[in-house]
Amino acid sequence: LLSLLPTGIFYTLLVTFLGSAAAILVGLLVGLGKLSKNPAIRLSVSFYTEILRGVPLLVLLFYIYYALGEFIHMPALVAAVVGFGFSYGAYMADVFRAGIEAIPKEQSEAARSLGMNEKQALTQIILPQSMRTIIPAIGNQTLGMLKDTSLVSVLAISDILRVGNEYATKHFNFFETYTYVALTYLLLTLLLSRLVHKLESHYQIEGN
Repeated sequence: LLSLLPTGIFYTLLVTFLGSAAAILVGLLVGLGKLSKNPAIRLSVSFYTEILRGVPLLVLLFYIYYALGEFIHMPALVAAVVGFGFSYGAYMADVFRAGIEAIPKEQSEAARSLGMNEKQALTQIILPQSMRTIIPAIGNQTLGMLKDTSLVSVLAISDILRVGNEYATKHFNFFETYTYVALTYLLLTLLLSRLVHKLESHYQIEGN
């Protein structure tokens, strides 16, 4: 099992980081949509978040890979990243919205007075300051995603759980195998948690 775990760890981390990147992108776009002055955009993104929050992640993965797979074939890894991106993006949208709203409006007005347009004010003034609020929440979402990657085993991706399942079924060492699997997830979660903590400290220091 120990010789097989590196493969499982690789795919687990790959899905985690690609899924997190996709979720951050979706969350940012949807979060900005919630702050839009256009009622149609606000209604659309609110509809999106309500739907995605109401559909379990496992069901969404099945839907993307198997149901949509009848019309659009995509590799299992791509389906997993898309599923995590859309699912977690619905939650990260409020993270970005809250982080942006936490910045005083005077900051945006000051940027405008310096000749910046709305996009420049957002990317150069508002978002960098909001990172102190956003980073901890994104870190927590990513930690949750790491643990939820165990769901991708249903898509035949050789993550930690699937590698463990195949080994346990072949050798009938269920107790030892799942103990190793649980400890591996725990170790990865602790390491990722430390990384998130360092990022939080970095942005806190920069903001002071």
